[in-house]
Amino acid sequence: MFMKLLFKACTLSVLICSSILASAQTVTLDYFFNSETRKNKAGEVERFHYLWNEQAMSGFSIFGNVFKKEGFKLDSLETAPTIANLKGSDVYLIVDPDRPKENPKPNYIEADHIAAISAWVKQGGALVMFANDSANVELPHFNKLANVFGMHFTNEMQNHVIDDAHFEDGGIVIKNNPVFKTAKKIFMKDVCSIDTKNGAKPVLKNAAGATVIATTRFGKGNVIAIADPWLYDEYVNGRLPKEMGFENDKAAYDLVVWLKSLVKK
Repeated sequence: MFMKLLFKACTLSVLICSSILASAQTVTLDYFFNSETRKNKAGEVERFHYLWNEQAMSGFSIFGNVFKKEGFKLDSLETAPTIANLKGSDVYLIVDPDRPKENPKPNYIEADHIAAISAWVKQGGALVMFANDSANVELPHFNKLANVFGMHFTNEMQNHVIDDAHFEDGGIVIKNNPVFKTAKKIFMKDVCSIDTKNGAKPVLKNAAGATVIATTRFGKGNVIAIADPWLYDEYVNGRLPKEMGFENDKAAYDLVVWLKSLVKK
């Protein structure tokens, strides 16, 4: 009798674990359009900048941990996006596409990539595009993708911060925001602004009234445009002055919770 009960308990545990794994959402980080490399101390070429496993200031390790805490599985895509290789992803992040200054042979976003990504979104995916100020991101091709969804990253710089003595210039106060429910103030410096049309709408604006986060529904899916890759480790690891009230860590949580709600299984 005891063995039968033990067997049933084990079987139930396996089924529950399998169910949890099957229902977990996958967030895939692009490593194709953003593919920067450098030589390390040993003289070996290594990837860096906005990587899940990168724990330096420029990494996304903390952001990735927030996704994992919310039940997401982390993945990355080192090749061009296609309908086939995006199929297993629920959320797809494209961050700061390369310019020739950052990558001698950048992978630009072209028509076939746009067709695959937009088809994937239509089927229910959530695309998140993180730009930057125009001097630090390849906007012409990135905008070809953004324009499909009624959004456009402009060349206009917002929230310019000249040094650490002027952190406040990068501050955005948040009130009664449907996405950022726990973060009350964030730091987002040297960003572009986002124009919206055809159903796309602002999610967050700065004090000057410029849109820095926008979203739209596209088919069964959703697209989010963000004016900067502002959630990399440097700005969520506690470096920001606490006395100024910046809550980028809470904003990362709010964003992930929102994305999770958009791709519920």
